[in-house]
Amino acid sequence: MSIRIDRVVTRGGDSGQTSLGDGSRVAKNSARIEAMGSLDELNAVVGLLRSHGTADSPVAAHLAQLQNWLFDMGALLCQPQKTEAQAASPLGETIVAELECWVEHLREAQAPLTSFILPGGTPAAAWAHLARTQARTTERRVVALAQEEAVSPDLLKILNRVSDYFFVLARHFNQDGRTDLVWTPAAQRAER
Repeated sequence: MSIRIDRVVTRGGDSGQTSLGDGSRVAKNSARIEAMGSLDELNAVVGLLRSHGTADSPVAAHLAQLQNWLFDMGALLCQPQKTEAQAASPLGETIVAELECWVEHLREAQAPLTSFILPGGTPAAAWAHLARTQARTTERRVVALAQEEAVSPDLLKILNRVSDYFFVLARHFNQDGRTDLVWTPAAQRAER
């Protein structure tokens, strides 16, 4: 597949509409564009997170792979004529299984969870938490689209696992949970 972009400024979206992969025009605030935009935001956060990792680490390779998968998912969402079965073919259970392996590999090295944790810690952990929340936002946008049009259920499974991955990745960046920021409930804070 060859991609060539000759122009960035097209003026095609000046009226509040944009083109999908099949050439159809939709409002920029349609459920499909909201889902695609949220996926793009998630991918951008992953790019920021990648800037905090070691280039030759397994995590760096996972994040690079994840960015490509997120782009693949956006490409599927950009094709409204694809049926649910067609949309499921390039993605699916293989990606879900791989994400689950990544999650378990990181989780095995981590301190047990004994409390809820607050987003933060190291800069990389904070970015991973932001990626986790953006994955959940994206998941909600895809659910909203699925209520209007056929969407591959694989997309929702993948997004759910992506959020799980970023949770354990944040703990990984906080010395495998040993330096997590632990939530102190209001009643306990008042006692101090």
